[in-house]
Amino acid sequence: MCGILAVLGCIDNSQAKRSRIIELSRRLRHRGPDWSGLHCHQNCYLSHQRLAIVDPTSGDQPLYNEDKTVVVTVNGEIYNHKQLREKLSSHQFRTGSDCEVIAHLYEEYGEDFVDMLDGMFSFVLLDTRDKSFIAARDAIGITPLYIGWGLDGSVWFASEMKALSDDCEQFMSFLPGHIYSSKQGALRRWYNPPWYSEKIPSTPYDPKVLREAFEKAFSKPSTGILVLILLAVFKRLMTDVPFGVLLSGGLDSSLVAAVAARQLANSEVACQWGLQLHTFCIGLKGSPDLKAAKEVADYIGTRHHEFHFTVQEGIDALEEVIYHIETYDVTTIRASTPMFLMSRKIKSLGVKMVLSGEGSDEIFGGYLYFHKAPNKEEFHEETCQKIKALHLYDCLRANKSTSAWGLEARVPFLDKEFINIAMSIDPEWKMIRPDLGRIEKWILRNAFDDDKKPYLPKHILYRQKEQFSDGVGYSWIDGLKDHANKLVTDAMLINANFIYPENTPTTKEGYYYRTIFEKFFPKNAARSTVPGGPSVACSTAKAVEWDAAWSENPDPSGRAALGVHASAYEAQKGGIAGKIAIP
Repeated sequence: MCGILAVLGCIDNSQAKRSRIIELSRRLRHRGPDWSGLHCHQNCYLSHQRLAIVDPTSGDQPLYNEDKTVVVTVNGEIYNHKQLREKLSSHQFRTGSDCEVIAHLYEEYGEDFVDMLDGMFSFVLLDTRDKSFIAARDAIGITPLYIGWGLDGSVWFASEMKALSDDCEQFMSFLPGHIYSSKQGALRRWYNPPWYSEKIPSTPYDPKVLREAFEKAFSKPSTGILVLILLAVFKRLMTDVPFGVLLSGGLDSSLVAAVAARQLANSEVACQWGLQLHTFCIGLKGSPDLKAAKEVADYIGTRHHEFHFTVQEGIDALEEVIYHIETYDVTTIRASTPMFLMSRKIKSLGVKMVLSGEGSDEIFGGYLYFHKAPNKEEFHEETCQKIKALHLYDCLRANKSTSAWGLEARVPFLDKEFINIAMSIDPEWKMIRPDLGRIEKWILRNAFDDDKKPYLPKHILYRQKEQFSDGVGYSWIDGLKDHANKLVTDAMLINANFIYPENTPTTKEGYYYRTIFEKFFPKNAARSTVPGGPSVACSTAKAVEWDAAWSENPDPSGRAALGVHASAYEAQKGGIAGKIAIP
């Protein structure tokens, strides 16, 4: 991941302004420690902090067209850049960077080229010929982007809020799947897949199609869901630097690791980095994830790296974590902290890119609260809402927790083609049906249930969903609650609505995180970038209505799914007890 900052149309173009842009861009250097670049054209500035993954020797940014009249600063990866270069045969390329195609696509097609990009990206492009500019963000919001406005009429774009919050009067999260055009002065949606309308699909479930769809997210074209998954993973092996897979031992990360291990032999990167895949896991000693991850790693034959942390080490890192991830959402902070600690360890080994399993739970209804979905219509609508909000939760966590240490995370499940296939399946097949032996994400598990050449051991393939913040060790969340209870008094929580009238915290843990966030990001615009509302086991506020008991026990932990999770919290009058029920 890289860091971008663009300031367009500012009144001041003095040396002092240039120095200020450089100073603000440095706030993003953790995202791109390998090189810094800045292009200034009159009153427009495009800066870049580079993490070199593809073409480390010549791909420094900003990037240009042939005569340097088009300038672009990009954060992300364009997986189909080679195919796009073939369509641009009349153009001359200066580098081997995958992102250079953006400048030439704009020359060839104007503003309507973004849907041609297959990848994760945020970019700002300046056309110096008429001083017009565009900015765009990938379909799901895998890469972060913010837009802001200065009092002088300038428009700002940045990978993280910290680079523009001090100098913008107003700012907000740039919407995924959207493009901003200075000619129109507004955002418009470029990503318009069939599922976005939330109309209930009717395509029958075909396990082969699903499995091919995921494998395709790893590279070569094909049609089935299984192949799409394989290719979704294969294409994300595009790298010129050491890489690995984040392996928690849950279904999603285990499938990514298993598919990557198989695809590695057929990839170009095997020539550079060898045939043995590296996998990484973190947890408190004795945690469920550590045990499951080691078993998966042994089964698929990876070189596995196991990291431990203590509750106190996690608590000590909280302020730094909140500064980097820029949210006060409780479940995001719970899960980001171990991921933040793990990323530092991974980077110390010389690894710069990892594959991760985010997105599957949203696409397939994998969270435990989906057990209570009353019908397929509400099930499907909930998955659509969860995918649309990924940029505020899991994508934000996965990107910023890793980028804090100059590590890039890629997410095969959020491949555009794979999402379209998976979301076209009749949601009746995704419903949890114990009477039919179907647990959460059954259609994904079944697609990879291959007795002849198994991807995973059966008990791992059918392991119950465990949220990352729970899987690293149940005492992690319990320790966070105990710590917050010591620092936040009853009186403070009672009066929280007067101190924080917007998105008022309802728990002492939430109050504690909010105080840290406000210290770093005190403006009203900053707190409005964070979603709010009740949640159980990561549900939307609407899904809390699926079970009357949930409204009395709101907590984003998977263990709050009373009657579903094997180690659920005990329900007590007035809230959730901080104990583990004996199943």
